[in-house]
Amino acid sequence: MHKTTKKPANRLKSIMQVIIMLLFINAGAQTVTPFITSGDQTRLLQQQAAVSFGINSGTNPSTVTVNAGTTYQTMDGFGYTLTEGSAEVISGMAAAQQNQLLNDLYNPVAGLNASVIRISIAASDLSSSSYSYNETSGDTNMNNFSLNGPDLTYLIPIIKKIQQINPNIKILATPWSAPRWMKTNNSWIGGSLQTQYYAAYARYFVKYIAAMQSQGIPIWGITPQNEPENPHNEPSMLMNSTEQKNFINQQLGPQLAAAGYGGVKIIAFDHNCDNTAYPIDVLNNSSYVDGAAFHLYLGNISAMSTVRNATNKNVYFTEQYTGSGGSFSGDFGWHMQNVVIGSTNNWSKTVLEWNAANNSSLGPRTPGGCNTCLGAITVNNSTSYTKNVAYYIIGQISKYVKPGAVRIGSSSTNGSILSVGFKNPDGSIALVVYNSGGSSNTIKVVSGSSAFNYAVPGLSAVTFTWGAGTTPPTGFPGYYNVISRNSNKGLDVADNSTVSGGRIQQYDVTGGGGNNQRWKFVSDGAGNYYIIVKSTGMYLAVENNGTANGLKVQQKTFSNSNEFKWTVESLGGGYYKITNVNTGKSLDVENVSTANGANIQVWDYTGGLNQQWQLVQVESTAKKALWINPEENENTADMAIFIDEVSGHLKIETNHEGSADVQIFNVSGQSVLKRSVNFVKGNLSEIEVSRLPKGVYIVRVNDGTGSYSKKVLKQ
Repeated sequence: MHKTTKKPANRLKSIMQVIIMLLFINAGAQTVTPFITSGDQTRLLQQQAAVSFGINSGTNPSTVTVNAGTTYQTMDGFGYTLTEGSAEVISGMAAAQQNQLLNDLYNPVAGLNASVIRISIAASDLSSSSYSYNETSGDTNMNNFSLNGPDLTYLIPIIKKIQQINPNIKILATPWSAPRWMKTNNSWIGGSLQTQYYAAYARYFVKYIAAMQSQGIPIWGITPQNEPENPHNEPSMLMNSTEQKNFINQQLGPQLAAAGYGGVKIIAFDHNCDNTAYPIDVLNNSSYVDGAAFHLYLGNISAMSTVRNATNKNVYFTEQYTGSGGSFSGDFGWHMQNVVIGSTNNWSKTVLEWNAANNSSLGPRTPGGCNTCLGAITVNNSTSYTKNVAYYIIGQISKYVKPGAVRIGSSSTNGSILSVGFKNPDGSIALVVYNSGGSSNTIKVVSGSSAFNYAVPGLSAVTFTWGAGTTPPTGFPGYYNVISRNSNKGLDVADNSTVSGGRIQQYDVTGGGGNNQRWKFVSDGAGNYYIIVKSTGMYLAVENNGTANGLKVQQKTFSNSNEFKWTVESLGGGYYKITNVNTGKSLDVENVSTANGANIQVWDYTGGLNQQWQLVQVESTAKKALWINPEENENTADMAIFIDEVSGHLKIETNHEGSADVQIFNVSGQSVLKRSVNFVKGNLSEIEVSRLPKGVYIVRVNDGTGSYSKKVLKQ
């Protein structure tokens, strides 16, 4: 009798435990997206099928544990050295292919999101010749300083094009040599800077930063000398730690500060990991120095931690080359282990590979320059280029770890599985894993009480992403302009048609556009959206209920079928992929056109800019952008803010008076411009924005009466 009364209770308890476990698993089943580059090149930054976290159970000898609560350095970014030679070969390309190449490297959404460019101050060894900006011997006042020559002809125009693609790009500038007349041997190769020219050479740096600033190119950081212990390159110059310390303390630091460039980072050393005494000496004995930069042609990457821990200053990885004689698998593996995962696990705030691009002869280069350095890109001719191993080395981290990301705790129980983890500014997690073993290894990734298993191929890297910012949005209140990233034009019902079957085109949008350019996103309750135009209340749909590439998009009277349903997937950076449920194909501007009137169609998604869309809210029931302070007042009824496209000025008309701060943010919430203005009642206040690329911006005004925000479109 006793046993029979206990059995139902035990059974009920077991059932409840199973239900609770299932509910827990369902609640924690976060989606993870893997991206693989394999040593055999069968998969190159290729997205794989999603997996999900489940409950953590059992053991695995290859376990990677991620701890987002343990944080380390903040990342400044990733990229390459854009040598003058790189710029020269890119400049020789046809416009379409050049644009695609630059987008491949620098586009924050469709490309690698390379976010730091290292450039040479005058010539590097991968310039077409050796040159400086002042060849007038004895001109210590720098009266004859000029960027005229290869930099103004090739490098600066390419940087300006990159700024259009990624206006938040950081520029790190490094000299390979001072002008010959300042050196002990009057030669491009070797020699040292004469002490009598310390002041003149510091003035040379100031002139350079000012000249680049006048070109619209702010310099983020400098190093005083590339590879100061290498006298064999062309150009090159020796500079020991005492010389570098004295040059910085006596002239470079004070002159930069006096000229208003104290915010430009001075980063010492810029050489191999076999010497920690040099950077420790400079960092601990100069208040002007932000940190030290490293290469890894000699030494061990752990030297970066040694220097960081001995000085409590920043460390940066700024150069490593891949050779023309290497293998893809071997170079990819060594660089993933040592440069990408190794340097970031040793506190590096940047990961930079060497040359961005060269020609098929591994040039241009100086007579004594590197003749085996393989660019991330080989420009084969004016219309063709090849992506090399360095492209994928950087891409494996730069596409998924955003500037401002914080390195988080990550550890592995298997020595052949290397890992490093990051938390992005949007809260998403990126975990980079490399399997140095020759065969596939099924690892377990643990985060908190959840885990998932994944088979990582041998000699391959996988970047896993999950969390906030990596999942599709949940709702779009109000009406939106739907703006093409490629053309900056919006979805438009052609001729303001009111008939079912009316053609959809792209067209300029001004002032929020007409009702035929305003679209509402209505959930179907299953994760998809109906997209409805305000002018007619009709629905965005594909012609003829077809499934082929190239089918035109129309406005149609509603019927209950999948041709009326769309998925809206965040690509990051404020851009979206919009895919028709019936066809599985994405919203696309025909022929990658930038013209008014171009047809809107559906096509297989390729990542092209004509398949990426901004959603600009023009009527809303939820006024706040997520990253704007919720205490701010967005009612700008007494403040008109707009962009005059003719003059290239942002104009503010208000009845407020007194000083105000105006800050402009891009769609991903990054500040791109800040100015102080003085409001005079009845007068327009103007801020030049001609150098900002086309796109959508948030303008935030702070004055004595409060804070005001408004979204504007620059065409």
